[in-house]
Amino acid sequence: MQLHVSPSLRHVTVFPGKGVREFIKVRIGSRWISYRMLFYSLLFFTFLLRFIFVFSTVDTIDGDPSKCSTIGCLGKRIGPRILGRMESNVPEVIYQILDEAISEEEVEPKSDIPQTLQDFMADIKQTTPDAKAFALKLRQMVLLLEQRTRKAKIQEYLYRHVASSSIPKHLHCLALKLANEHSNNAAARLQLPSADLVPTLVDNSYFHFVLASDNVLAASVVAKSLIKNALHPRKFVLHIITDRKTYAPMQAWFSLHPLAPAVIEVKALHQFDWLSKGKVPVLEAMEKDQRVRSKFRGGSSAIVAKNYTEKPQVIAAKLQALSPKYNSLMNHIRIHLPELFPSLNKVVFLDDDIVIQTDLSALWDIDMNGKVNGAVETCRGEDSFVMSKRFKSYLNFSHPLIANNFDPNECAWAYGMNIFDLEAWRKTNITLTYYHWLEQNLKSDLSLWQLGTLPPGLIAFHGQVHVIDPFWHMLGLGYQDNTTLSDAETAGVIHFNGRAKPWLDIAFPQLRPLWAKYIGFSDKFIKGCHIRVY
Repeated sequence: MQLHVSPSLRHVTVFPGKGVREFIKVRIGSRWISYRMLFYSLLFFTFLLRFIFVFSTVDTIDGDPSKCSTIGCLGKRIGPRILGRMESNVPEVIYQILDEAISEEEVEPKSDIPQTLQDFMADIKQTTPDAKAFALKLRQMVLLLEQRTRKAKIQEYLYRHVASSSIPKHLHCLALKLANEHSNNAAARLQLPSADLVPTLVDNSYFHFVLASDNVLAASVVAKSLIKNALHPRKFVLHIITDRKTYAPMQAWFSLHPLAPAVIEVKALHQFDWLSKGKVPVLEAMEKDQRVRSKFRGGSSAIVAKNYTEKPQVIAAKLQALSPKYNSLMNHIRIHLPELFPSLNKVVFLDDDIVIQTDLSALWDIDMNGKVNGAVETCRGEDSFVMSKRFKSYLNFSHPLIANNFDPNECAWAYGMNIFDLEAWRKTNITLTYYHWLEQNLKSDLSLWQLGTLPPGLIAFHGQVHVIDPFWHMLGLGYQDNTTLSDAETAGVIHFNGRAKPWLDIAFPQLRPLWAKYIGFSDKFIKGCHIRVY
């Protein structure tokens, strides 16, 4: 066969054999095409029609009214395959059954529901159900397992709540023995500090630390670790603030266990002139807060009992509302530091669940750049579980009051070990802002944030935080055990924030020694109350 194309490209001549001249001319616009092109075109369309016929026949056999039997089915069927996707072969009825809303009857336990995967498979093999019956049986089993998992999670939250909220017997014993000593032993009623050291309480050339606590044992560990690791302890002044009921035990302990040459002041809240005169915002806020939380009547049992709809995390938040610390004045007192210490320019505020492992006088060398609060950020760090907290972790951004005023991705910071520039603070409206947002949260039925003082603190100190090096504050030792002993030992301050406090039975045993080494287990009060490392 020979092919001849004319110079004008208008004629194509085909010679099939010697001496025989044949050609087929088909006019398309101003061009001619050969019969070979026509042959391949007809072959392609013939194959395409057979392909469409097969798919149409399958549609008819399936008999599903939701499917079509037209040429439109071709795109529907081959489109996903061309794009690399496969349609599901699961019958639609299974999706419909599993997607139905859960009724109250379904959450009630039934004896005929398979308890294990083996029971489920045995039942299926024995009854050979259709797709609908299979989906119903599967739904029942999944709901059963979901309810069991949910119940176990709620029970875990309940047990942790009880363990963390109750006063351990040995701590109660210690407070009683010290109170008795305070009433019977004049040496346990010493003025703290002594008269000659009182001027140091307002001397800004000293390093001033503030600790608010109603836990004598915890306060003793913070104080001892602070002074023991100080390079110049005689320049350290520790102001311990406690409540009326703990004042006698606290004074007895530090009278009988002096930390000279450091200066220790023990003072009850009712002894502050500022707090005993006129209207006190913190007391008013606590009264309102207590009224709102009174809706959780019946205690933890009422919250947990037959609660089939709320998520375990919501129930955990309600249990937290019953925790005594959320209605404790000790939890709010830091917002009034400028009023409590009107003569001081700078203080470091310490929580009672921390341990100091280095000299903290270097904190006074940090330039705060005019900011009020020196704190460690909690959105960056090697531990992604602990150091992943942003505003959205604490504030409810589904509420317009929060969403319209704050950035959900803004980095959060931590309480526990904070440098407060009281001079700069007095020039701001931080305290008023704090109580304004507390009031808004109460009006919104506690829907702006989770419990605690950090969420309103994030708001009140917004724009007034100076970020300090994470070395000064390692967090998370009270709610996760991923931190190793060697890592914790490298931090300047470690914080047992969370439920697993080091003085509780639920503390993580590998981390407890960092706290326990500052307890004198040979002390008669410690031995008498059987306080020991478990």
